[in-house]
Amino acid sequence: MENSEPELHAGDRTLVLDRIDLEFQDGELVCVLGPSGCGKSTIARIIAGFLPPTSGTVLIDGKEVKGPSSDNIFVFQHNGLLPWLTVWENVRLGLRRWKDKKEAVQRTQEYIDIVNLSGFEHHYPHQLSGGMQRRAELARALVVNPEVMFMDEPFAGLDFLTRLKLREEIINMHEFLHKTILFITHDIDEAMGMADRVVVLSDRPAKVQLDLTLSSPHPRDFATDAELEELRRSVYVELGVHHAL
Repeated sequence: MENSEPELHAGDRTLVLDRIDLEFQDGELVCVLGPSGCGKSTIARIIAGFLPPTSGTVLIDGKEVKGPSSDNIFVFQHNGLLPWLTVWENVRLGLRRWKDKKEAVQRTQEYIDIVNLSGFEHHYPHQLSGGMQRRAELARALVVNPEVMFMDEPFAGLDFLTRLKLREEIINMHEFLHKTILFITHDIDEAMGMADRVVVLSDRPAKVQLDLTLSSPHPRDFATDAELEELRRSVYVELGVHHAL
């Protein structure tokens, strides 16, 4: 997947992204970090086809992206479950046009099981915790077998322990399913703990300040992995925090 120099203007003069040139490998989990408002979500929306670049091109598997695709699934910041549908019905939604109804039923249950929501199939979103709602959204995204998943700060508004649990679940799912994931976050430790690569953006107009490949195995421990801790500190410094714990 390649994103070659997209730029976006708000109005006539505001430059949001400045000569962004990135290439993502199949099966990578890439976290994009940067200051609030720098254009992290804009990059994801351009690559996913929701916004057109004002210059440059975006390529996925060698084909130019000209709009959203059913092969690429976007998980937004806020709960996207349909409140009048149960967990089962929400997850099943993406398979509604499948001709093999038996296989659709099997896949729906398989991915509900993968995100540990067995027993909650007939619950409505308002009957679930925030973390459970997020897991249901992940199941709905994964059940259609997307080529690429875009996750725009999917843990926003969740408590710390729930975030930790969901990080582990996404890491486990990524290692099991090998999906290409572009994960937008403002949390440095979250990115360093999860990603195969971390891309650090500057303030607006955003440029790529760092592009780090992380080879440390999961689970990662900053206290015992000196190389990882050094990379972590370099990211904090690059983002203007010189006394990171």
